[in-house]
Amino acid sequence: MGLKIRLARAGAKKRPYYHIVIADSRSPRDGRFIERVGSYNPMLPADHADRVRLVNDRISHWIEHGAVATDRVARFLGKAELIPMPKWNEQPHQSAPKKKAQERAKEAAAAAGA
Repeated sequence: MGLKIRLARAGAKKRPYYHIVIADSRSPRDGRFIERVGSYNPMLPADHADRVRLVNDRISHWIEHGAVATDRVARFLGKAELIPMPKWNEQPHQSAPKKKAQERAKEAAAAAGA
């Protein structure tokens, strides 16, 4: 059984609120979970104290038992210094020009430089 520390959506339409839960990786996003270990309210300002609330001792317990955090939750845990801060790419790779466009840009730069 693969355990995940992930977000489960709650709240109303256009007013998201998330519970941070320990769940089996095969269960649905908002489905059955093992334990609720925190919450995330994206509607609050980034510096607000209640934006992300974590139960540190329970999260540490589940990490010791093999639970793996999703990308977003790993950021929260990294900021709380429960795990090492994960690395992520600020700019998505898909926004870069494709291979042929990059080759044409190199040829144009070479022609302009020569």
